Amino acid sequence: MSKHAGRVIRPMKAIAGEDVPVAEGWSYELKWDGMRVVAFLDHEGVRLQTSNGNSATNSFPELAALSELLVGYDSLILDGEVVAIGETGIPDFVRLQQRMHVHDRADALRRAVDVPISYAIFDVLAVNGNDTLRLPLRDRRSLLEQIIEPGSHWLLTESHSDDPSALLDVVLETGLEGLIAKRLDSVYEEGKRSRSWIKIKPRMRQEFVVGGWSEGRDGNAGALGSLLVGVMEDGELVHCGSVGSGLTATLRREWKDRLTVAPLDSSPFSNEVPRTAGRRFQWCEPTSVVEVAFHDWSTDGHLRHPVYLGERIDKSPEDVVRETAPRSSAGDVE
Repeated sequence: MSKHAGRVIRPMKAIAGEDVPVAEGWSYELKWDGMRVVAFLDHEGVRLQTSNGNSATNSFPELAALSELLVGYDSLILDGEVVAIGETGIPDFVRLQQRMHVHDRADALRRAVDVPISYAIFDVLAVNGNDTLRLPLRDRRSLLEQIIEPGSHWLLTESHSDDPSALLDVVLETGLEGLIAKRLDSVYEEGKRSRSWIKIKPRMRQEFVVGGWSEGRDGNAGALGSLLVGVMEDGELVHCGSVGSGLTATLRREWKDRLTVAPLDSSPFSNEVPRTAGRRFQWCEPTSVVEVAFHDWSTDGHLRHPVYLGERIDKSPEDVVRETAPRSSAGDVE
């Protein structure tokens, strides 16, 4: 029987920040644009778990080869990000959509030919059945460097402790998602969003909960025009805007089919959703989570220039919060 049978680990998360902390005692890593996955390894096999505790083992069957890392070890628990590399050579979350929603192993293997994935490993949570969660990051990193040998579908992320300016320049020049600053003395706070880890993104993006949809205008009446999205605040869903850009005709049909199966008679949002002339709203159970890129927040807490990137089946609605605050009125220029 697996040494980790039934165990679920909720990953530690970073808070959003605007500035990179530059001081002794911090390390810096690239932020990988993918799907967070905890990998449980022992001699019974490899089990993959998403952030919300669901299984991803069948979605990424090529990671069964992670068992190669068990030379000299009985078991390991690793934390990292599954990514799909795009044509530009950087992780592409939209491309990953072709893999992360597949739960049939045979289908996943077929798709792996055209959309291969890699597992970017950045933490170790247990070694030989002994948790390392309470060890400081510098010690966990040292262990990780002893354990991880790069493989055909995985790699050890680079960690830098010097001036992060050069790393941030790489992010800006290549279009990477961002970087993460981590305190070297930080323990692994399971399931928490910790100030010991700070993520800095040149372009804002985060998850949102879908609470409904608006119909298209004019000739598109009756069709899905945009998704109505929000975040959780004090246990309630707060409307933050709508997103239509990035939704293809196929995605609009697919989302409408899903959201009309069990419609709601009233809005799931705790605040009023501004009405748009010529459009009707349809409400739904707030169970789906999507990833959205946007320019910034308006002073009233709504998204500016949002673009749909994809669905997050690995995220739970109750974990979706506003990661950065709306700008002050003095800086809000349309």
